[in-house]
Amino acid sequence: MPLLDSIHLTLLIGPGLPLPAPPSLVETLQSVEVVQRDSGVNGFQLCFALSRGGLTDVLDYNMLLGPLLTPFNRLVLIVTLGAIPFVLMDGIVTHRQHAPNVEPGEALVTLTGEDVSVMMDLQEKRALFPCLPDIGIVAAILAGYGQYQLLPVLIPPLSSVPPLPIERVPTQQGTDLQMLRELAERNGYVFYIEPGPLVAPLVWVNTVYFGPPKRLDLPQSALAISLGKDSNVSKLSFEYDALAPATVADTVQDSLTGARLPVDTFVSTRLPPLVLDPALTPLHTTRTMLAKGSGGLDIMAAYARAQADTDRSVDAVVTAKGELDVMRYGGVLRARSLVGMRGAGFTHDGLYYVQQVTHRISGSSYTQSFVLNREGEDSITPVVTP
Repeated sequence: MPLLDSIHLTLLIGPGLPLPAPPSLVETLQSVEVVQRDSGVNGFQLCFALSRGGLTDVLDYNMLLGPLLTPFNRLVLIVTLGAIPFVLMDGIVTHRQHAPNVEPGEALVTLTGEDVSVMMDLQEKRALFPCLPDIGIVAAILAGYGQYQLLPVLIPPLSSVPPLPIERVPTQQGTDLQMLRELAERNGYVFYIEPGPLVAPLVWVNTVYFGPPKRLDLPQSALAISLGKDSNVSKLSFEYDALAPATVADTVQDSLTGARLPVDTFVSTRLPPLVLDPALTPLHTTRTMLAKGSGGLDIMAAYARAQADTDRSVDAVVTAKGELDVMRYGGVLRARSLVGMRGAGFTHDGLYYVQQVTHRISGSSYTQSFVLNREGEDSITPVVTP
């Protein structure tokens, strides 16, 4: 599906391993929306305009009678910008909406779905993981989903020592996806499945990431505002949440010694820092929390969970929301990585973590809305990648 001279959209769909969609279906594609975020649901929505005119459409719309638009089919979207392909989505169709119209050629079919992690959320289970650390539990769960070409990137948490069976046995009560997200949350991590990269034309893997937010990647091309012809952002706003940052001050009972020991956190351990003035310092007023979920843990594991709560609390102290045109930006803004900001002033310029991106493709238009965050104000760097 050509959008502009330098942008092309490829659609693959079908049961099992998807194949390129036939031209008769691609030509009816009206709009595409894809949401990518570092936690929660990554989703897509495609809208098709269908018509009935041939002998094969006497009984019903031909595309509805065929197997391509069937729920639980797998769907892959690849956008090529210039000569660089980028996998937007590898997902599963979970919902289909058909809206007939009295005017010929105006019937709409909308496919909605989620990334392949939705297949991990279908069956609730009870399972025990004796003598396995959190990273081992993640690997054990992912081993059952090899049919989705998963490439695991797993970062061991601070508390990576497996518990002794006489202390506790890690237990799963719920779906695999719920367990994976619970493990990520209690370690201050994110868990997501990112489509790509392509390893050959129309051959790709799905990168599974379990670890802290990616702040060590090379920043993407900078977002620019109020810079005249060099601006590439059409809308932009900033929010500062003074109630977000929080420390932990509590005592917990060590499962090994039985003694009550202090658990206190003071600063975020997110590295590298993105601002000169982080919200969590002795100079700022912050909330204080009690240690959560520390029952049955040794003191090191309890401290690791407390530090994870503190780290997570500062992730969205400053939030930037906006919209850009892909052609003016000169590339595709990727979620779950860093990006620079310039033109907004010293307080809000600098580096941000891209928490969420929404791609909207319609006709010859390709725009992205985005949500960025960081732990405070004032740029830590005098320049960013243009």
